Amino acid sequence: MSEERLLFLTGSLAEKQLRSILEKMQPDFSYKVHQLGLKVAALMTADMIERKLKDTFGATKIIVPGRCRGDLDALSEKLGVPVVRGTEEVKDLPLFFGKKIQIANLDNYSVKIFAEITDAPNLTVSEILNRALYYRKNGADVIDLGCLPSTPFPHMEEAIAALKQASFLVSLDSLETEDLLRGGKAGADYLLSLHESTLWIADEVTSTPIIIPETHTDLESLDRAIKIMQAKNRPFIVDPILDPIHFGFTTSIVRYHEVRKNHPDVEMMLGVGNITELTHADTAGMNALLMGICSELNINHILATEVSRHATRAIKEADLARRIMFAAKEHDTLPKHINAGLMALHEPTAFPYSLDEIQELAAQIKDPSYRIQISENSVHIFNRDGFHSATDPFELFPKLGVENDGGHAFYLGVELARAEIAQKLGKRFNQDQALDWRCAVDSQESEVDVHTFKAAGTTFNKESKSKS
Repeated sequence: MSEERLLFLTGSLAEKQLRSILEKMQPDFSYKVHQLGLKVAALMTADMIERKLKDTFGATKIIVPGRCRGDLDALSEKLGVPVVRGTEEVKDLPLFFGKKIQIANLDNYSVKIFAEITDAPNLTVSEILNRALYYRKNGADVIDLGCLPSTPFPHMEEAIAALKQASFLVSLDSLETEDLLRGGKAGADYLLSLHESTLWIADEVTSTPIIIPETHTDLESLDRAIKIMQAKNRPFIVDPILDPIHFGFTTSIVRYHEVRKNHPDVEMMLGVGNITELTHADTAGMNALLMGICSELNINHILATEVSRHATRAIKEADLARRIMFAAKEHDTLPKHINAGLMALHEPTAFPYSLDEIQELAAQIKDPSYRIQISENSVHIFNRDGFHSATDPFELFPKLGVENDGGHAFYLGVELARAEIAQKLGKRFNQDQALDWRCAVDSQESEVDVHTFKAAGTTFNKESKSKS
């Protein structure tokens, strides 16, 4: 097999560091670094590469900066060489190549998410549909209508029909036999929950039952219910019940393991809400751990809720977590470096550059535009006229010479505030980009456009961040 030959395109400011990192990597491919004739590599575009790159130097693949904009597929076709984006930070290249961690395909998963509308009887059919659409957008596969004790649900049948009309899979969640019968006859795909004494309901409807123990921890009754359903050759799902922390959590995990050991092929469900809702901690990590348990025990269904304020993104997090765990299991690897979407607070590498490296970069700057970077202990701002560091951005303002330039001062204030937040919380900071909170917030489509600020009647363009 012929040797892979990579061509790295970069700018003048990053060239030295890129060469140093590649040399230290001692890669198993040959490579050439080519400076494309611009200072900042992140400003590179596909059109610019097409105009400026006159020779591909016999490369079998071209690596461009991760922030390179434009259609790389079209560029690859024009150059006759595959062009791919590398990492956003040059410091991350060893991870990109050496550890072979980039598992890009998160399209597949095995766990179905049942998203429960816990107060369905108190909502109109229109409100139920809106909630269902929101859950589906965030990854739900089944919409679960939760019944409430001693609360009439006269529009249950209408709600189920409306959801089915909108192509939803529907489950009905109740311990009342009358509710379960109504739901099944109305066309619910699943019924939560039946036990040994109420299995007769499954004979009256076509819905797939989710089976729980007769009493909370009675696995013998669960075993008997399983045998009954298997004898009838009917599909069913088993839920041994996940308990909250300090109310049987560890024992319930053991219970799931025991059921899986005794019934290696039955479908199982994990009710994750008893952990995400009843623990005041960020739910992204909980969902990752719970999906890891599902992956190990081959549990292919979860029941998730978004009731508590701290759990309002639990379904979106569970969706990403199930995909990450599927990819990790499929590639026989740890669930690390596959996708950082659940790392809403911390980063795999928060501070890619040391103070010495930032100062070395600053020494190469020959123009008056300000650059802002962070290291583990400080925020740094620099241009050709000086290098300034502080932990409090207010200490920097008197040194920047922008007192009479409202637009420039506003821009630097926004960026320095972001840098301070990133530095204190250990987040990645990239100038002119919003901080990335991943699953903790919606997509950055609503990010404020910082290209043009208008302050006190003054227009300031971010591409000319000079002092003058």
